[in-house]
Amino acid sequence: MNLAQAFADSAAKYAEKPAIFWGEEVVPYCRIWRESQWLARHLESTFQVRPGEPVAIWLKNCPEFVSALFGILLSGAVVVPINNFLKPDEVTYILRDSGATVLITDAEMRESVASLRENVPALRVFEVEGLKEEDSNPAGGIHSRTAQSEKDLAVIIYTSGTTGRPKGAMLSHGNLLHNVESCRQVLQAVSFDRFVVLLPMFHSFMLTVGILLPICLGGSLVVVKSVHPPKNIFLEIVKNQATILPAIPQLFRTLSNTQLPPNFPLRLCISGAAPLPVEVLREFNSRFPIPLLEGYGLSEASPVVTMNPIQGPWKEGSIGLPIPGVAVTIQDDSGKMLAPREIGELCVRGGNVMIGYLNQPEETAQTIRGEWLLTGDVGYKDEDGYIYITDRKKDMLLVNGINVYPREVEEVIYQYAGIKEAAVVSRPDSRKGEQPVAFVVPNDDTEINERALVQFLRTKLADYKVPRQVNLLPALPRNATGKVLKTTLREMARARPDDNGESNA
Repeated sequence: MNLAQAFADSAAKYAEKPAIFWGEEVVPYCRIWRESQWLARHLESTFQVRPGEPVAIWLKNCPEFVSALFGILLSGAVVVPINNFLKPDEVTYILRDSGATVLITDAEMRESVASLRENVPALRVFEVEGLKEEDSNPAGGIHSRTAQSEKDLAVIIYTSGTTGRPKGAMLSHGNLLHNVESCRQVLQAVSFDRFVVLLPMFHSFMLTVGILLPICLGGSLVVVKSVHPPKNIFLEIVKNQATILPAIPQLFRTLSNTQLPPNFPLRLCISGAAPLPVEVLREFNSRFPIPLLEGYGLSEASPVVTMNPIQGPWKEGSIGLPIPGVAVTIQDDSGKMLAPREIGELCVRGGNVMIGYLNQPEETAQTIRGEWLLTGDVGYKDEDGYIYITDRKKDMLLVNGINVYPREVEEVIYQYAGIKEAAVVSRPDSRKGEQPVAFVVPNDDTEINERALVQFLRTKLADYKVPRQVNLLPALPRNATGKVLKTTLREMARARPDDNGESNA
């Protein structure tokens, strides 16, 4: 079985069923199948794409993204999804690193594509406006070049690149199908489920949970055209009777402050791509009967690794339990398994773990130790096996030789009235090695007194954990998938003068 075959099975079984809701348009499975088949043939005949060759997609969310994804897979080629927020120089790096010389995009990107052609002279471009429908039977068999096995490369996902150059995580057909099946089980997803797609399709979380899972199930995608204002999201959910909402924490904070219409159709919410603050979870649970499940994953694991169970128990601050078919252990730097409550690195084993990083054998060797994927995330298990993230390994501070985990400090900041967003980073200190610095976004129409906040933190945290400065911002810098750009915040912290006090007020 491969992803193309899984798609073909769904297209045959659910030919006339809605695959995608897009504004006023309803796109049935048979149309996605016809467009994908047409594109597969076009890639072969016009662009001479061979099995195993990388083909890039640079599109915003739209139905054509799905047709392009499966068209590439039907041709036997490898999908390289590219962040549509990237600048041409950043895209150039990905094209060169992946070896992709065919780019699927749209007319909106023409100006940027012109810059790409200067840097990648061999680049050939296909605009999705050229997709054509044919009168082929949706059950008419799989395209001749789809004999990929589960071990063959299917997708190259480039990491967000918050530090250094992005790395291409190589995911096989088997990796992604394994994760799709695990997610189906843990979410109890069925063919009548309709998944809200508002996060970028190029991101691994949405690619697996928002596209591959519903398509393999015979479910539907409710692709939100515009997320501004947020009420548009809720209108789309109601209009198209969506049942599952995968999103990021900021949306659930907004949802917690919104009056929902009666008979709201969602049965399940999933928070991913960034840590879910405990205060947001409490606010949400106090208002709605819909389960909000925090999950955890990374591109290198296709990407989902853990999820809180639907039936509970739900433990505040926990990313839940490993999903079916995946093992998670806490290990020290030598690979020793640690006991409950002992803090170490989260390590993952399962059929979802990537083949490795493209063109980077040394990075692969540093990330995969034996059969374990080293996530770079620090945390612990409790006695029931629930997993807690304390922070990214690289984000950990050493203050006078003592570990400080920024997320612990951030969670306490969120307890202070009027806080919308918070992030803590390190700043070099000549005496103590490092010091924590906080960046805080107040709620609308709220004023935060930095010194009062610091005094509050002193009542909750050991002195060495209290941020040396509190800096107010209108919003935290984030990448396209919602992750806070802590590299940017660290640069800001280093650039601001040290006032030897408690804030930069």
